[in-house]
Amino acid sequence: MSKEKITDIAIIGGGASGLAAAIEAKTIMPNAKVVILEKLDRVGKKLLATGNGRCNLSNTDLSEGHYHGSVRNAKRIMQATPSAKEFFGSLGVLCTADSKGRIYPRSNNAATVLNALRMRAEELGVIERCGFEANFIESGDNYFRISTASGEKYPCRRIIVAAGGYAAPQFGTDGSVIRLLRSKGCHTTKICPAVAPLRVRPELLKGLKGVRAKGRVTAYSGGRFLKDETGEIQFTENSLSGICVFNMAHLISRFDGKLTLRLDLAADMENEQLMGYLRIIHFQRGKHTTDELLTGLFQRNLAAYITKRALGKPLTDKIASLTDTDLRKIAQLIKNMDFDILGSAPWKDAQVTSGGISGECVDDRLQLRSEKGIFLCGEILDIDGDCGGYNLQWAWSSGIFAGRNCAESLRGASL
Repeated sequence: MSKEKITDIAIIGGGASGLAAAIEAKTIMPNAKVVILEKLDRVGKKLLATGNGRCNLSNTDLSEGHYHGSVRNAKRIMQATPSAKEFFGSLGVLCTADSKGRIYPRSNNAATVLNALRMRAEELGVIERCGFEANFIESGDNYFRISTASGEKYPCRRIIVAAGGYAAPQFGTDGSVIRLLRSKGCHTTKICPAVAPLRVRPELLKGLKGVRAKGRVTAYSGGRFLKDETGEIQFTENSLSGICVFNMAHLISRFDGKLTLRLDLAADMENEQLMGYLRIIHFQRGKHTTDELLTGLFQRNLAAYITKRALGKPLTDKIASLTDTDLRKIAQLIKNMDFDILGSAPWKDAQVTSGGISGECVDDRLQLRSEKGIFLCGEILDIDGDCGGYNLQWAWSSGIFAGRNCAESLRGASL
């Protein structure tokens, strides 16, 4: 094949990890021809939506407990690559961390991040090819051909697959490249939405749509404790939401149909302390109806919901009519409000994919074991992080790592 027509490194996917991979590969091998093949009409569309448009780049706490999946060397990969602050500092983007360790661009604007990535890629000579949807990879002698459904073929010496998973298909990540890799001998772990709301029986949420409350969320399966987290809980018409709920979503891959979330809506109070408060209110508001029992503790919709669910009585009764046993039932529900999880929200409402190409399919350099010359990075691999910048840090780190190793695999070759 003509030397002029073959690309050295083709990157499938122009998202966070793909852009990071392109920049690193071109930095290491300035003379290499590096091309990003993006299916949408421009790169980085999903990146613009991250962190509610603020782009939560990373977190100050990158301990292994925040990551889940079969890529066993994720921590080593992140240690071998620049932190988000270092990487974006080299691109001229100042970063800052909030009180919970979440790292954002100082501008609080995702466009700042995408603009910096694209500028550096352009300075290095990385080529963007948009509107290219890969659907097949053909292996030849010392090169590959990436094909589209229309039959167009793109020849290259190396491939970096950075096409994402299934989450947020409105931004082009619909899992099609995962299916492509299956044809190359890759196998996947169980795939389901992560960092997503969790569905419960709608009748259990009647009257709570739009309500927010602080509390502790604890996940159980068959009565066995799995994990807990404290934060703001949000109620919709058919699901539980909020960061502390999002971080339970990855458990569905292991405990689908057997997962229960228990809400403690007074996590800062012991049970007897809560009972003491209810007894005082019982005395102070005795002449009022029971719909006013908890309005000093919760917003009205939630207050009424708890009283009605705990007692199964009309809210028109007088507070004075409640017995101590009634108050204890209410306290018990406030501290132990159980919801059986039916599943996660649809892919369009998920931020991340749990599952993907198994970590067993790649070597320590993130190169496919079954097909040398193809490297993987980002969400397409079976690794997902908690909400709070962990998934974007993996995108940067794995993209840089794959880009570096891919470029180094070409050293000594005639370009």
